[in-house]
Amino acid sequence: MTSDAPVIDRPDADTSVDDAFRELTGFEEQLDDGSDKERFSHYASKDDIVRAAVEGVAIVALCGKKWRPQRDPSRFPVCPTCREVFEQMKPGDEG
Repeated sequence: MTSDAPVIDRPDADTSVDDAFRELTGFEEQLDDGSDKERFSHYASKDDIVRAAVEGVAIVALCGKKWRPQRDPSRFPVCPTCREVFEQMKPGDEG
C-alpha cells in the first residue's frame, strides 16, 4: 500500500545538541512502548512536535525519551528531567 502524502526531507539534527542533552541528563534514547506507564508530558522542540504530528514519527524529548506523541500533554505532569534540562538551557537554545 502506497501513500500519496508528500515526504518531508529533514536533514539530521545537529548531533552536538543531542550529545549535550545526553551528557547533561545521563539518559540514552529509548523508544516508548506506548503503554503510558510513566504518565508524564515531555518537552521537545516545536519543530519536532510538528514533524511528529505530520509524519507520525517518533521524536526525542529533552530527557532522552523517544516516543510518538499521541496523548493530550495537559493531562499529565511535566517530566522532572525535561523540566530540569529546560531550566538549564539559555534563551534561544530551543534547538
